[in-house]
Parts: sequence; C-alpha cells; structure tokens
Amino acid sequence: MINYILVGLASIGILETIYLLSKRLRKQEPACIIGDACSIVLGSKYSKTLGIHNDILGLVFYIAILALVLIETQLLIPLAIIGSLSSLYFTYIQFFKIKSWCFWCLMSALNTWLILAVITLL
Repeated sequence: MINYILVGLASIGILETIYLLSKRLRKQEPACIIGDACSIVLGSKYSKTLGIHNDILGLVFYIAILALVLIETQLLIPLAIIGSLSSLYFTYIQFFKIKSWCFWCLMSALNTWLILAVITLL
C-alpha cells in the first residue's frame, strides 16, 4: 500500500516538474493558482542550483524516487532526506530572500515532505 502512495506522489511530482520545465522552455509564465509571485520566484537568481535549473533537479529527484520505489531499495530514505532538506532550503529562500511565494514550489515542497513521511512508515 505504501509503495502505491509513493508511486502516486512521485508521479505528481514528475507531472508538476514537467509542467514547469515546459513553461520555462517555451518562455511562458506558469499559471499561478494562488497569488501571482510564481514568475518572481521561478525567475530569481535562486532558480538554479550549481548552474542547473531547479525544475530539472526536481524532475530527476521524482524520477529517482519512482525508480527506487519500484526496485525497493534502502536508498529511498537518504534521497528523501536530501529532497526534504532541499525543499526546506528553497522554502526559506522564498520567504526570507525573495519575499514571494510560488504555488508550484510550495506544492513540490509539500509533496517531497509527504514522500519522506510515507517512507519513514516503511
């Protein structure tokens, strides 16, 4: 049952990051469901980590989670911890540095924290 939940959460993350990636590549602003600061956050100097766009890193993270769930490995826990800490950092950046909130970023952070919570139930 828990694996089904993880597959679902990873799939949601994959779809979300593909959406953000496609909007960025098309130079379109994503729909900001709550508020209007998505373009501020996604266009900030913090939108890349080590020169790689965060949407790409998120996509790789969610694909890795999905793959690790399917092969049932113990690597899920450290990856989920890294993802959760990264999400915590990016949430901090939104609040204290950019002073704007991105709906998609917050939903991704929540999704990542849920993944960690579910994994700790294994």
